Amino acid sequence: MDPLLLARLQFATTTSAHFLFVLVTLGLVTLLVYLHTAWFVTKKPEYERLLRFWGTLYVINYVLGIGTGIVLEFQFGLNWSGLSRYVGNVFGAPLAMETLVAFFLESTFLGMWIFGWHRLRRGVHLALLWGVALTAYLSAFWVMVANAWLQNPVGYRIEDGVAHLTDFGALLTNPALGSALGHVVAAALVTGGILMAGVSAWHLIRRTPDHDLFRRSLRIGLVTTTVATIATVGFGFAQFVVLATTQPTKLGGDPADSAALIDEWTTRFGPGDYSPPAWTGVPLELMIMIGFGLLLLAVLVPLCWRDYIIRLRFPLYLLLFAVPLPFLASISGWITREVGRQPWAVYGLLSTTDAVTPASGGLMLASLIGFTLLLGALVVANWIIFARYAARGAHPDLALGRPVDDQPAAPRPDPALV
Repeated sequence: MDPLLLARLQFATTTSAHFLFVLVTLGLVTLLVYLHTAWFVTKKPEYERLLRFWGTLYVINYVLGIGTGIVLEFQFGLNWSGLSRYVGNVFGAPLAMETLVAFFLESTFLGMWIFGWHRLRRGVHLALLWGVALTAYLSAFWVMVANAWLQNPVGYRIEDGVAHLTDFGALLTNPALGSALGHVVAAALVTGGILMAGVSAWHLIRRTPDHDLFRRSLRIGLVTTTVATIATVGFGFAQFVVLATTQPTKLGGDPADSAALIDEWTTRFGPGDYSPPAWTGVPLELMIMIGFGLLLLAVLVPLCWRDYIIRLRFPLYLLLFAVPLPFLASISGWITREVGRQPWAVYGLLSTTDAVTPASGGLMLASLIGFTLLLGALVVANWIIFARYAARGAHPDLALGRPVDDQPAAPRPDPALV
C-alpha cells in the first residue's frame, strides 16, 4: 500500500465532501439575502415564509458542514506534515485569516440572525444576514488565496529550508487568484439556484398547497442559475489564459514552455515525471459539458411567466433531475485544478512525495477508512435531514422565525423532584 496514494485519496475525499457543503452555503446565503431584503422592502408575507423555509435548509447544511470542515483541518498535521513544516509560515497565514476574521464572524452573525427573529429591529436583523453573506464570501476569498499560492507560489523566500512570507500583497494579487475565485463563487450560485429551482419544481409537481410560494422561488432559482452559469463559464475559460503563464504543464499548455520548465525542474530536483496524469482532462471535459448543458436551462426562463413551465410539467422534471449536476461539475473542476498540478503540492517548489507524512501504509489506510466513514455519515445525515425538511414545505410551524408567542412553553419541573 502506497502511503502517498492513500494520503492523496484521503485528502481528496475530505475536501470533496466539505466542498459540497460550501457550495450550498455560498449559493443559498446569497438567495437568502435577496429574500430577506425583498421582505424588508415590500413587507409581503410570502417573502417571509420563503425566507424561513430556505433559511431552515441553509442552517441544516451549515451546521453539518462545520463538522466536515473540522475534519478537513486535521489533514495538514496528520498526513501532510512536510507541507506544514516547509510552507506553513506562508500557507497558514490566509487560512488563519479565514478562521479568525471570516468564519468566527460568520458564525456569530448567523447565530444572532437565527435567534434575533421578532427580537431585533427589522433593519438590524437584515444587516446581520448581510453580515453572514459578506463574511461567507470573505471566508471563500481567504481559502482561495491559500489555494492560489499552492498553484503559483509568490511573495516568499526560502530560509533554513523553510518558506517565509515576504510580501503579503503578492498573495492578494496572485494571478492564479482572481478568475479562480470568480469561478468558485459563480459555481456556488449555480448550485444554490438549481437547488432552489429543483426543490420548488418538486413541490409544483406534487401540487402542494403553497403553489404561489414555490412558483416564485422557482423563478428566482432559475434566473439565478442562468446568470451564474454564464459567469461560471466565463471565469472558467479565463483561467486557461492564466494557466498558460503560471502552470504551462497543466491542461495542454504551450509545449515549448512546458518542456523548458520540466528541464529546469530536472536540473533542480533530479530526473522524474513532472507531467500531470493523462486522465486529468476527463473531469475537465465533464465539467465543460455540464456547464454548457446548464446554459441550455436559459430557454426555460421565459416559460416561468404565465406559468407555461408548470403547465408543460416536463421542464419541472428536468429541473428536478438537474440538481446533482452542479455538484458533479464542481467536484470535477476541483479534481482538474488539484490533480493537474501533480506531482507538486506547491507548484515547482515542494513535491507531494516530500510533503506527505512519513507513515506506514497500514496507518494511512486506517486513517482513510475512518475519515471516509465519518464524512460519509455527515454527508448522508445532511441530505436526509435536508430532504426531509425540504419535503415538508414552507409550513408556518417551522421553528426558524416562529413568533415568540408561538414558541412551545418550557416543561415545568416535577414538584416531587424539586
